[in-house]
Amino acid sequence: MVVDRARTRRLPAAWRLLVVENADDEAAALVTGLRRHGHHVDRVATGAAALDAFAGADLVLLDLELPDLDGLEVCRRIRAAGRTAVIAVTARGTELDLVLGLRAGADDCLVKPYGFRELMARMEAVLRRVRAYGDSPRVIGHGPLLIDAEDRHVTLRGRRIDLTPKEFDLLLLLALTPGTVVPRWRVLQSVCRDGSSPRTLDAHIGGLRRKLGDGAWVLTVQGVGLQLGSA
Repeated sequence: MVVDRARTRRLPAAWRLLVVENADDEAAALVTGLRRHGHHVDRVATGAAALDAFAGADLVLLDLELPDLDGLEVCRRIRAAGRTAVIAVTARGTELDLVLGLRAGADDCLVKPYGFRELMARMEAVLRRVRAYGDSPRVIGHGPLLIDAEDRHVTLRGRRIDLTPKEFDLLLLLALTPGTVVPRWRVLQSVCRDGSSPRTLDAHIGGLRRKLGDGAWVLTVQGVGLQLGSA
């Protein structure tokens, strides 16, 4: 990791960050850079320590190469425990490695070496998404479509629509970012956390469109992702 000492755009507020990094030199540079930007940073070097310390963090920067536990398993446990944001870091930048990190529950993945500017930009993006979920209203209205995020009910023009849990998660994800195209990898990571294949995601998309009665509710932007539409 290369720390760029030039001025970078700060997050809108100080965040509580947990750095999980086995290499002392990399961890020291990273912690120094993040603290310079006003954030509260703790650092641990093992997976076991990460599982003990992550509860108070807004975001965990998790190196997947750990000396004691499988980093993917650590990521899964953090994700299963709540909505703490996780950015997974790996020195292996193959597509499979990135997919495994996302399927383990990471909100984003970084490949070493990376620049400090890139890290800050990705942290901003991830924390914005997490905050959008946390601050979202109980009932989200999109024209005649009403989504009760707490009770997980959906009505369309006053008629109850019975969705599977995955179909509801997909619809809620799109409804929380109206007018925005959600990248397909993000949809796959959010909806198919059990490691389901892209074909399974396509089945969920098809089922949601059929139940809403019009494919225009879920738009595919070719080569990019999905967007909530209207009908």
